[in-house]
Amino acid sequence: MTAIFDSSAIAPRTQAWHALSPLWQGGEEIVRQGLPHAQLAPAWQILLLGDGSPTRHLRLLTGEPTEVDVIDMSAIGMEEDGAPAQVQAVPQPRLRRQVWLRTASGQRLAYAASWWEASHVDEYLQNRSLPIWESLSRLHTELYRDIQGIYYGHSEVLAAAFEEAGPFWGRHYLFWHDRKPLTLIYEVFSPYLRKYLGEMNG
Repeated sequence: MTAIFDSSAIAPRTQAWHALSPLWQGGEEIVRQGLPHAQLAPAWQILLLGDGSPTRHLRLLTGEPTEVDVIDMSAIGMEEDGAPAQVQAVPQPRLRRQVWLRTASGQRLAYAASWWEASHVDEYLQNRSLPIWESLSRLHTELYRDIQGIYYGHSEVLAAAFEEAGPFWGRHYLFWHDRKPLTLIYEVFSPYLRKYLGEMNG
């Protein structure tokens, strides 16, 4: 498949992305072994530390389709953009995408920022209004979700957007395809999901 890169659809970087200010964070070893249940309840660990699709999980939890509001598609070129260190695995020049994941009825459930090789983003995100997992599934793309880090922290922007007080749980991971890193994704989940998963802390 030949990649089509429509540079007119990509804006120069005009806004920051929304990283948590962490109170606590853990790396790959923590991800592998899991957290004490008193720190993060088992149902939340399945969502955060499991390698399944978050958009699929959210649909199963809420009983509604998971929809995407794209809030940013910015060309960041050769910059690291304050992203987790694993962004270096994504070839340059890069594009950063930011979205809200929400129910069809409008409830925001998660925030995600992702970094892509700019020249291939149109190949994998042919319909940018679809969740990444759905876009790649339609292409029958084989993927491996390699979770690299987990965070617990605050963000005033996300608190206002979710209409929920923090702290929040988040994570970042690499998507691998054909033994190559496809994209780096940073996700933060709304405490609203307590409605389905129970309390975050045991």
